[in-house]
Order: sequence, then structure tokens, then C-alpha cells
Amino acid sequence: MTSHRLLDIFRAGRTAVAGWISLDSAYAAELAGCSGFDAVVIDCQHGMAGHAQMLAMLQALSHTPAVPLVRVSQNNLAEINRALDAGAWGVICPLVNTAAEALAFGRACRYPLDGAAGDRSFGPARGLLVGGADYPQQANAAILALAMIETQAGLDAVDAIAAVPQIDGLFIGPSDLGIALGLGPGASHEHPVLATAIRRIQQACAAAGKVAGIWCGSAEMARAMQAQGFQLVVPGHDAIWLKAEIARRLAVLRAAG
Repeated sequence: MTSHRLLDIFRAGRTAVAGWISLDSAYAAELAGCSGFDAVVIDCQHGMAGHAQMLAMLQALSHTPAVPLVRVSQNNLAEINRALDAGAWGVICPLVNTAAEALAFGRACRYPLDGAAGDRSFGPARGLLVGGADYPQQANAAILALAMIETQAGLDAVDAIAAVPQIDGLFIGPSDLGIALGLGPGASHEHPVLATAIRRIQQACAAAGKVAGIWCGSAEMARAMQAQGFQLVVPGHDAIWLKAEIARRLAVLRAAG
């Protein structure tokens, strides 16, 4: 099994840009995968996809250059295993609030092979198809486990969470984090309180040698986070892009009329 694109980008010290799919559409995933993103995240928490749709979306991404990732709906061993068995090369887990929760998440992503502390059950299914015959022996090193920090509890425990060996990094949900910090929905990443929290999480990743990722509401925010040193940025999701482009085209037509 060869190293996938995200690992190569992180090791080279560059920033990866990921698409984010909330529609339950294999075609949408395929389009995003062919559009230049380094990775594409299938959102099974707030997105529309169930397991069958997620599988079809992973299959559609298999022939694109983008690395397929899945955000699961919760920190659940069975759900995480099913996403990995279906061919995801990494999992983003929401609402990780303690080091114990981070450990449970990380163990769900790892096989108990060669002394590794893992709880992943053996049944790689599509993993063998997309990763090759040596997938079981190599998966622990290749699969990305990113724990989301999006609550006050998660922020308070961020150093301990980042230090958990079984996870590869932290991923910030700035909207929920802003709400948790009392700023309400839609707080700007430039708000001093939220900006301080974002930097604190990023610094915890740096201290632990882990990847720092963040969801961004715009390309401008993603560019700012890239300049700040984040290794993984997401410039919004498909529903935002679709709605914005529809609005732009209608504005052109109505202005002309």
C-alpha cells in the first residue's frame, strides 16, 4: 500500500485544501474530487448522506485524485469502523471533549496489530480494494484520525486531547466553538475571543506534533488560516457553493433585465 496524498502534503509542510460534501450525491462527490481538492470530506453528521449514500460517494471518489474522508455523526466504534471499511482514508469525529473520548475515537481507527492499541474490528471490505492486499498491515499508519474541538470542554482539555497517541490531529468547528464561547452563530474568526481559541488549539497541535485543521465559511477565511499555519483547510461546503453561484447568476440576469 502506498502513502496517500494527504500524508505526503503534511510531511512536506504544506497545506491541504479539502472539499466538503453535505448533499447525498455520488455525482457531487465525484465533481468535487475532480475539481482540484486534495481531499473531499463526506459529511455524515450534518450532511444528508446515510451509510448507503456514503458508500456510493466513496466509490465515486475512488477514481479521482482527492483523498476520501468521512465526518461521522458521533464517536461510535461501529460507525467509525463502517466508514473505514467502506474505503475512507480518514475520519473526522465531532464533539470530542476529553482525552478519554479522543482515545476511544483513536482506538476505533486502529487495528490491534503489532502491539498497537486499537479496537478496530477486522473486516476491511473496500479497504482491500482501494488499499491493496497489505491494507491491514499498513492501515494504522495510513488512516487519519482527526478529533473535532468545538465546545468549551474540548477547548479546556485541548492539550490532553492533542497528546493522545492514537489520533493524528485536531479539527476545529469554529461555528459551534463560537456558540460555546458565547459569541452566537456566525461569529467571525477575527473576533478576539474566537481567534484566541483557534490559536490555542493550533498551538496544542504544534506542541504535540499533530495536524491542525479547520472548517472555514469562506475562501477568504481559508486563505487566512492557511497563512496562519493550518495544515488542513476547508473553504465551505457544496450547498454553500451551489447557493452562492445560483445567487450570482440570478443577480447578473436580473440586473440585465
